[in-house]
Amino acid sequence: MAGSDEVAHSEAMQFTQPVSGSSFVSARGNVTKLRALAVALLVTLASACGYNDVIDRDEDVKASWSEVQNQYKRRADVVPNLVNVVKGSASFEKDTLQAVVEARASVGKVSIDASTIDDPAKLHAFEAAQAKLSGAVCRLLAVSEAYPDLKASAQFRDLQAQLEGTENRIAVARKRYIESVSEYNKTVLRFPTSLGASLRGKKERPNFSGDPANETAPEVKF
Repeated sequence: MAGSDEVAHSEAMQFTQPVSGSSFVSARGNVTKLRALAVALLVTLASACGYNDVIDRDEDVKASWSEVQNQYKRRADVVPNLVNVVKGSASFEKDTLQAVVEARASVGKVSIDASTIDDPAKLHAFEAAQAKLSGAVCRLLAVSEAYPDLKASAQFRDLQAQLEGTENRIAVARKRYIESVSEYNKTVLRFPTSLGASLRGKKERPNFSGDPANETAPEVKF
């Protein structure tokens, strides 16, 4: 009888072991499927909440800001040459020339870094300094109309043309920046993309207060 019991027990073990192994494999398969489903769900949610859209708009803002800086720097580089040429006209209005010099110096004193586009105070200071220089340069070019010898200078005429082209580029760059910030802010503030913005720590950005369409580029008359 003992031998018979041992045989029966052995057969039972052989029968039950494959079932246990099959259950374990099945359980592991379910866990794998659940993990894959969770990953797919996270990807779907991230896409739906604009997780990547926020970064796209953020990069657009940074790119357009770089162009704004480049064009303003172009103007800042031309202004000293214009001042030197005008100095050659002894009778030129000294107050007008001094205003340009001081405005150009103010632009150089404004600190610009990566935080400028996120800081309303810094952006306002930058815009105010640039607007002051725009006004001073426009005044200088307007006054120069009363000085035939200065207008006849080939160097002065060339600088006038450079400034006109630069002012036009500035207006275009400002317009693009205003538009890119507007699109970025819509993404940050609107639901459901506001969720993606929150996950990435992105907030609404300040924008230029002036409309570039209202800025008048210096008029060049030959």
